[in-house]
Amino acid sequence: MAELGRVPLCDPAALLPTGFWAAVAVWLERPQVANKRLCGARTEARGSAFRPRAQPEKGPRPGQGPGLEGHDAGERGQASPEGEPGLGPRAGREGDVSAADLDSLWDRVSQSLVHDNPEMLAFLSGPALDSQPEAPQKLDLVLRTVIPKASPHCPLTEPKKELVVQDVANGSVTFLPLEEDDEGNLEVKMSNVYQLRLHHSEGEWFISVLIFCPERWHSDGIVYPKPTWLGEELLSKLARWAVENRKSEFKSTLSLVSILRYSRMYQELKEKYRDMVKVWPEVTDPEKFVYEDVAIATYLLILWEEERAEMGVTTKQSFVDLGCGNGLLVHILSNEGHPGRGIDVRRRKIWDMYGPRTQLEEGSITPSDKTLFPGVDWLIGNHSDELTPWIPVIAARSSYTCRFFVLPCCFFDFVGRYRRRQSRKTQYREYLDFVLEVGLSCGFHMEEDCLRIPSTKRVCLIGKSRTYLPSAEVWMDEQRTRYLHSRQGHPQSSPAEGHAPSIPQVAAHDADHQDSHRTFDLEAEGMPDGRAAEGGAAPAPGLWMPGFCPREKAERVRNCAALPRDFIDQVVLQVANLLLDGKKLNTGSSEDGSPKTWNGGGSLSLAEVAAELNPETLQRLKCECGGLQTLLRNSHQVFEVRNGRVHIRDWRQEVQREKPPEAKRSLPAEVFKTRICWFFTHHPDGCPLPAARCPFAHGPEELRPSQPLKKQRQAPSHSLSDL
Repeated sequence: MAELGRVPLCDPAALLPTGFWAAVAVWLERPQVANKRLCGARTEARGSAFRPRAQPEKGPRPGQGPGLEGHDAGERGQASPEGEPGLGPRAGREGDVSAADLDSLWDRVSQSLVHDNPEMLAFLSGPALDSQPEAPQKLDLVLRTVIPKASPHCPLTEPKKELVVQDVANGSVTFLPLEEDDEGNLEVKMSNVYQLRLHHSEGEWFISVLIFCPERWHSDGIVYPKPTWLGEELLSKLARWAVENRKSEFKSTLSLVSILRYSRMYQELKEKYRDMVKVWPEVTDPEKFVYEDVAIATYLLILWEEERAEMGVTTKQSFVDLGCGNGLLVHILSNEGHPGRGIDVRRRKIWDMYGPRTQLEEGSITPSDKTLFPGVDWLIGNHSDELTPWIPVIAARSSYTCRFFVLPCCFFDFVGRYRRRQSRKTQYREYLDFVLEVGLSCGFHMEEDCLRIPSTKRVCLIGKSRTYLPSAEVWMDEQRTRYLHSRQGHPQSSPAEGHAPSIPQVAAHDADHQDSHRTFDLEAEGMPDGRAAEGGAAPAPGLWMPGFCPREKAERVRNCAALPRDFIDQVVLQVANLLLDGKKLNTGSSEDGSPKTWNGGGSLSLAEVAAELNPETLQRLKCECGGLQTLLRNSHQVFEVRNGRVHIRDWRQEVQREKPPEAKRSLPAEVFKTRICWFFTHHPDGCPLPAARCPFAHGPEELRPSQPLKKQRQAPSHSLSDL
C-alpha cells in the first residue's frame, strides 16, 4: 500500500464530512470533469451489504451469502438497476447487470477477501476497523461502467467496469476494477485498486489517495491514469469540491441518453462532417459552430433512436427546425435519414453548399393558426430566441403527437424580453423554469437535460408526451389560451428596474450567435407590447397574441464598424487627449541606443472616460454592441483595454512580445503598411518606434495597397450533400 498524496482541507463553512461524499459523487457520476479523456460513467446498479470480517464468529445463516454476516436474505444487495437520482437514470438499462448480479458479485468478492486476500480486506476496511464496535458495519456498493471518449487515436479502448465500495463510517471509498473471466463472470482485478480516504486529526481534515499495490499498477493513460495524476490532479480537485458550498441548478450532462452510444456516434459524425470546417463561408468560428451542431445532432439522433425502440417503430421521425440559422443541424439530421426542413428569417451563404437534399426556407414565423405543422413529429428550437416560448405552444396545437426540443439561450417572453420575477435564482435558471412552465401549461410531460457543447447555455428542454388524453384536446386548448392571456400582463423589464440586462450586455450576448442564429433587434427592447400593438392596432385574424414581432430580415451591424469614420476619429482623439493629460512619461531607447522619452499617458476607467464625453456621443454609442468599450477595442492601434481600464498602447512592448515564426521574420515590413500610423500623425512625441520597425506607415510615401491574401482553404466547387 502506498499513499500517493495527502491534502489538508480548510472548512470554514463546516461542510465536512458531507462535502467529501459530495466530491466523491462527482467523481463517481461525472469523472469526465476531472479526467478529460473520459466521456462519462454509467451506474449499472446500487446496493448495500455488510463489511466482511477476517475471522467470522459464526457461519452464515440460511439465506446469507458467504462473507455477508448479518445480511438478511431480504436485505441482500438492495440494488436498484435504475440507480439513485443523479447517478445515471439509465443505469442497468444498457448493460446486462442486475441487482441479483450485484449480490452475486459481492458474495464472490467478500468470500475471496476473507479466505484468499486478507491484505486487500485490511486495505478495504481501513485503519479504523479495530475501533469499530462489534456490530457489523454497512457498506454502500456501486457498480459503474467508465466510458472513455471515442477517438480515432484510441479506437480500441473499451469501457471498464468498477465495483465501488463506500465505507461511510470509516470515511473511505475503494475502487475495484473488474474484468470478465472465461465464463463471462465479473471478477476483481488485483491491480489498479485505489482508495480515497477522509481523515480527521487534531481538529484538522485531510483527504488522501492510496494505491493497494503500486508495483502492479498498470496505466493505460485513459481510464487508469498514472499514479502521479491521482495524487496531484484528482486529489486537488476532490479537495476543492469537498469544501465548495454549491449545488448545481441543473441535471447531470447527458442524463436522458446513453453516454456510451453518444460517445461513439459523436466521434462518427465528427469525422463525417469535419470537412465542413474547411469550407465554412461564414464569418464566425467554424470549429465552434460545426462541432456544436454535430453534438446537438448526435443527441437528437440517439434520443429519436431510443424513442423508436420504445414505440416499436422503424420509420425515422420528421422534424422542422424553427430559426435554423446556418442550417447545419438540418443538414446533418437530413443526411442521417430524417425527413425535415429548416426555416429562418435570413438566408445564409452556406445554404447553397448543402445540396438539394437539405431543405431550407427563408421566411419569418408569427405564432398563429397559419404556423402549424400537423404532419411533423418534432419541432426544434436551437437558440430560437423570440420563438423559444412559442415552440411548446406551436407543437401542442400542431397535433397531439407533435413533440419538441428547445435549447434556450437569450431570454424572451411571448412578446419582448423576459421579465425576471425571482432574485433568488440566476436569470438563466429562472428562464428555464419559465419555459418548463410553458410546456407544462401546454399539456406536456417536461424533461430537462444538459448537453455536451462548447456553450454556457447548454440546458435543453424536451416535451415527448402529453399529460392528457386526446379526447381532452379541446378543453386543454382552452387552458392554453387562458395561459397566454395571463402572460399578456407581464411586460418586459426596463433597465431602470435592475432586472433586465442593459442594451450593451444584451447586444454583446446576442452577437455570439449572429451567424448560426438570429440577432435581437435592440429597437424593440423598449416596446413592451411590440410594434404591432402601437396605436391600439387590432391583431391579425388567427394571431395568438398581439404584439409579437418577428425578426427583421436584414441584420443590422452594431459593432461600431458602421459608424462614420469622422465620428470614430473624433472619439479616438478625444479619449487619447484625456489619457495623455496624465503626463506619464515612458522612457525607452532610440534606434541608436540613446535615451528617448515618450509620453505613454495615464489610465482611466471606462466610466471615467464616458463621463468626459458629451451626451450626444454617448447616446450614439449606446446603440452599438458594447458601446464605448467596443469602439476603443476596435481602435487596437491606439488603445489597450485591460480590466475595465483604458491605456495608450505602447508598440515598443508589443514588438518585444511578438516573436513571429522563422518563416515570417523575413517578410518585408512594407507588406503590413496599409494604414497610416496614428502616433506618427497625432501623438505629440510621435511614434515610439522607428519607421523600419513600425507596422504602420510613417507618411503617405510608405503606404502600400492592400493585397488580398491567397486563401489556403478553397471551397470545393461541388455541393456538400455528400458530407
